[in-house]
Amino acid sequence: MNKPLSINTPRLHQHIQALAQIGKLGETGVCRLALSKEDREGVDLVRSWMEEAGMTTRIDAFANLIGVWKGRNPELPVLMLGSHVDSQPYGGRFDGAIGVLGAIEAVQTMAEQGIVPERDVEVVAFCDEEGCRFNKGLFGVRGMTGKLEPDELERTDKNGVTRRQALLEFGVDPAEQAGYAFQAGRVGTFLELHIEQGPVLEAMDLPIGIVSGISGPLWLTVEMTGFAGHAGSVPMGMRRDALVGSAKIIVALNELASREPGAPTVGTVGSLQVFPDSRNIIPEKVAFTVDLRDIDLSRRQVLEQELFAALERIADEHGLAYTVREDTNSEPRYCADWIKRMMREEAEGMEIAPPPELMSGPFHDSLAMSYVCDYGMIFVRCLAGISHNPKEFAAPEDIALGTELLYRTARRIALQE
Repeated sequence: MNKPLSINTPRLHQHIQALAQIGKLGETGVCRLALSKEDREGVDLVRSWMEEAGMTTRIDAFANLIGVWKGRNPELPVLMLGSHVDSQPYGGRFDGAIGVLGAIEAVQTMAEQGIVPERDVEVVAFCDEEGCRFNKGLFGVRGMTGKLEPDELERTDKNGVTRRQALLEFGVDPAEQAGYAFQAGRVGTFLELHIEQGPVLEAMDLPIGIVSGISGPLWLTVEMTGFAGHAGSVPMGMRRDALVGSAKIIVALNELASREPGAPTVGTVGSLQVFPDSRNIIPEKVAFTVDLRDIDLSRRQVLEQELFAALERIADEHGLAYTVREDTNSEPRYCADWIKRMMREEAEGMEIAPPPELMSGPFHDSLAMSYVCDYGMIFVRCLAGISHNPKEFAAPEDIALGTELLYRTARRIALQE
């Protein structure tokens, strides 16, 4: 029998359901693209809950919503909790949202219990974690930590709207970013609650897990160029078909990522464009994405080298030219041992089954925060591992357990002198 929870479970789930009404897609989905009017409406609602919990709030120049609960000693490094409330265009109710709403609930529970933290506690809803609108994610957290790349404000969405324009329409002035500098050491610890987005916890029949680390994603955009010709008249042996070459590379990636049984390596091609895109013209140009991830950086690097060798071999075989653009290259980032140990101790006090440690294939705001402070993550079981889909589902009782563990861990850290 689990111990009674300290958090206000009905309030937490009322917040989750209320936020899910903004950008509602069908019966269970949501579409709150970053910096859209739906995103702003969601941020405003979440801001009202932060203020009800006793936090002072602001939205910074990167469109991050920040709630601050003041501690006794503002000189101590901040404890930061949070995630994001933007979604995929065909998304679910829980991705990101439970991390922000669970963090608010953790702070509100501490406040209602009369706890005064030793340090400031900040809850953050980071802007544009998903990256689907401007094809570059973790914008808000990278902005906050001083890691934006040149020309990010000039990235455009499919309608030609720049991120700069979108920020202005959202209600923040990107010109204020110019004078911003992250203060090293200001944040001491970052905690994030998130749905697993995978099937491991469900397979183990366990409600929550403790994250060991985040896989290092390598994102590439490959463009293969051959020569167009009439599909009915060019002999097979004389063709320079960019799509055939691309198909062989895609199969090679799949085989490389599957080669070691039991390894957490994953490789995906999720986007492909063909030119001229006609049924009776031999494809002249194909662009496709590569997403290669592994918690073991050395293994991922070996596979990357083999993929490039396959690319060179296949291009030569089919008379193709190619270019490769590196979009993202992150090393795996491991959660702090002391935070994982504290989470295990607090879970034991909850009298639940010991949460297993598991790695995260998807990246999260925690990935960027890991470069400036110690971090820890809690995963919540989700139905069939489904995410980035309206069918995404996490049971209320599982979310409550994850939030309780977040609250207990945050309370211990907040009270450390």
